[in-house]
Amino acid sequence: MNTLDRPQPRPGVMDIAAYVPGRETVEGVAKVWKLSSNETPLGPSPKAREAIAAVTDRLEIYPDGDARKLRDAIAEVHGLNPANIICSNGSDELLGLLAHTYLQPGDEGIITEHGFLVYKIQIMAAGGVPVVVKEKNETVDVDAILAAVTDKTRLVYLANPANPTGTYIPAEEVRRLHAGLPKNVLLVIDAAYAEYVRKNDYEAGLELVSSWDNVVMTRTFSKIHGLAALRIGWLYGPAHVIDALNRVRGPFNVNALAIEAGAAAMRDRAHVQNALEYNLKWKDWLTEELTKLGLRVTPSVTNFLLIHFPDQDGKRAAEADEFLCSRGYILRQVRGYGFPNALRMTIGPEEANRGVVDALREFLNR
Repeated sequence: MNTLDRPQPRPGVMDIAAYVPGRETVEGVAKVWKLSSNETPLGPSPKAREAIAAVTDRLEIYPDGDARKLRDAIAEVHGLNPANIICSNGSDELLGLLAHTYLQPGDEGIITEHGFLVYKIQIMAAGGVPVVVKEKNETVDVDAILAAVTDKTRLVYLANPANPTGTYIPAEEVRRLHAGLPKNVLLVIDAAYAEYVRKNDYEAGLELVSSWDNVVMTRTFSKIHGLAALRIGWLYGPAHVIDALNRVRGPFNVNALAIEAGAAAMRDRAHVQNALEYNLKWKDWLTEELTKLGLRVTPSVTNFLLIHFPDQDGKRAAEADEFLCSRGYILRQVRGYGFPNALRMTIGPEEANRGVVDALREFLNR
């Protein structure tokens, strides 16, 4: 069939490599531990579950288009003005809205070589040009970003902490990055894993956003809050950015269950603290045990680890992944992120954490 006889995507759309989520099943394996998507093993707050139940008798009613209850809860916990918050169908929606709102065809958006794949997808979807800069020691390099800025640059996407490396740059470096950007360039700080970080020199971005007109910060409820299935994200930004995004977002982009559950989860600080303490315990244990096996683990401040394998026949990441899957442990291949010989592992339940270490010991000693 002649493709000219049917509707055509605009130029560039078919050049986009679609995002591929982590796998969930292994054929022929009954019990599977999914450790590929950085989901919390503790699940959501019981208060969030209760809030969802209270909504189910009025599903025929549209949700609040402004998600006011959710924005108020976020503002209350973080000490922010709710007028400077916008909520969304996952933070991915916000990352896309920013690109579609601030990029014209040919404009450039800067991303780092191991950055979240959605950044590149959204820049290209908006007709922009992704400019990829090198990282240093699996960490964002501020100087490399600043050197890549041109008169066509309009957006800089900064994952801090980063995925899939789990590394971060301190607040001083983020401020240096911002200071070096032209005022017409929007710095997008993606702080999806901010709640997990316990470093004195880290800031999620709230202070910077409060002080400047060209910085925004995005966050998610999919990680430490355990509400990935409900798809809830939020952005804190200057009034002019919030105004622009509200003009282009969907009118009811956050569903009623998400609004109620998100508000309850945000206020349940005890559940968040429990998740943090659990993660710290098992992240340190896994890092130590995997290192004892002779594997290199990138130092992480998140709820996942980037595990590097020997460049040796029979012991590379792809072979380890196949072996682990056969034992029911699904990790994430990260070849698309520039790590062909590494796997990313979510900190999971105790049984799964211990099981992965035992399985990798068996794999390496074969």
